[in-house]
Amino acid sequence: MSDTVIIRTVEQRDLPAIQRIYEDQVLNGVSSWEEEPPSLEEMTNRCNSILEGGFPYLVATEGDRLLGYAYASSYRARIGYRYVVENSIYVDKETRGKGVGRLLMDTLIKDCTARGFRQMIAVIGSSDNSASLDFHERMGFERVGLLPSIGFKFGRWMDSVIMQISLGDGDKTLP
Repeated sequence: MSDTVIIRTVEQRDLPAIQRIYEDQVLNGVSSWEEEPPSLEEMTNRCNSILEGGFPYLVATEGDRLLGYAYASSYRARIGYRYVVENSIYVDKETRGKGVGRLLMDTLIKDCTARGFRQMIAVIGSSDNSASLDFHERMGFERVGLLPSIGFKFGRWMDSVIMQISLGDGDKTLP
C-alpha cells in the first residue's frame, strides 16, 4: 500500500463515499445482511450515533479518494458489556487486498485500547466469507462461536461467526 494512505477520524464530507462502499456490500456481499442500501441521511445518522457514543469511526484516504472505513460500536446495550466493542470494517472493492483493511484495523484496535475497551468482537456474516474470516484471524482474532443459519440473504440461509480479540490487558486485570 502506498505511503500516502492516511487514517483519520471520519468527517461529514466522507459520508457519500462511505454510503457508496456500504451500498455495494448490501447489494453484492454478505458482510451486511441488509437488503436495501440505507440512504445517505441514514448513514449520516448512524455515523453520528457512533461518534456521540464515544466510539472511534475511522477512514482511510489517499488524496481525495476514500478507500475504506472502520468503526467500533457497542456490542450490547447492557452496562455489563461496557468494556466490549464490536468492529465493522469495509474497504472499497477496487482497493481490497492492498493493506488498507490492516491499516484501518490496526488503528481501530489501538484507538479502542486507548479508550479503555478490553475486548473486541467481530460478527462475520456467513461462515463461507473466507476473506473476512482469514483477515480477522491474521489480525489476531480467534473464532469463539458459530450461530448456524440465523440469517437469510440471496435466497439462502447463512451462519454468523463470532470472533474475538483481547485489547490491552483484556481480562487479566480489572478495568
